[in-house]
Amino acid sequence: MGRTVAVVTGASSGIGAATVRRLAAEGFDVVAAARREERLAELAAATGCRALPLDVTDDASVRALADQVGGCSVLINNAGGAFGLDSVASANLDDWQRMYDVNVLGALRVTKALLPALVASGDGLIVNVTSTAAHIVYEGGAGYCAAKHAERAMSETLRLELSGQPVRVTEIAPGMVKTDEFSLVRFGGDRERADAVYAGVPGPLSADDIADCVAWVATRPWNVNIDSMIVRPRAQAAQHKVHRQI
Repeated sequence: MGRTVAVVTGASSGIGAATVRRLAAEGFDVVAAARREERLAELAAATGCRALPLDVTDDASVRALADQVGGCSVLINNAGGAFGLDSVASANLDDWQRMYDVNVLGALRVTKALLPALVASGDGLIVNVTSTAAHIVYEGGAGYCAAKHAERAMSETLRLELSGQPVRVTEIAPGMVKTDEFSLVRFGGDRERADAVYAGVPGPLSADDIADCVAWVATRPWNVNIDSMIVRPRAQAAQHKVHRQI
């Protein structure tokens, strides 16, 4: 009997790359999928994963991934991102469009494409990596919060629609995770603004912390469904309440 195949999107950096490393260490046959093929090649060399190019906003790219993967038991919808921190009054519609395309429609495309294989596996699992922004809003975050709320709604609806089918659906909602790129991308490459997000915060979460959560969910028995997991660093008591040592 072969190893369990797990597909991880957004695998070229951050939580995605950490998840690839962790699942590979757990013995999964991991497919690392993302746009940046040179980074995937490095990850494949380090972990033995299969590297496949993927743009979750492109239908043809998603179809090609599904064709190449074949059988699949675990799907980690991790590709996503936040763009900008504008108020609703000054919202950049292009940023909102990108957030919906990547976070919501991207997860939808990949889920649709791989769902037949997940059902056919007899023990499928879909993990959607959302955010605490999927559960509570904050000023300047309307676009990202709206997209992540939508992704959470899709997760919960899918669980209802798959009732009786051999597929579990889990949402993992990270709070403050310090990675190399998330805040830097959000602020258009402005390193000072990106670093300010974590300034003085003792022990923000790392990508490995979230990968640990994904691996735990992925190694539960077939009858155990973890509906939702909200994960914050101890310093973040709530979305708006963060302890800083300054």
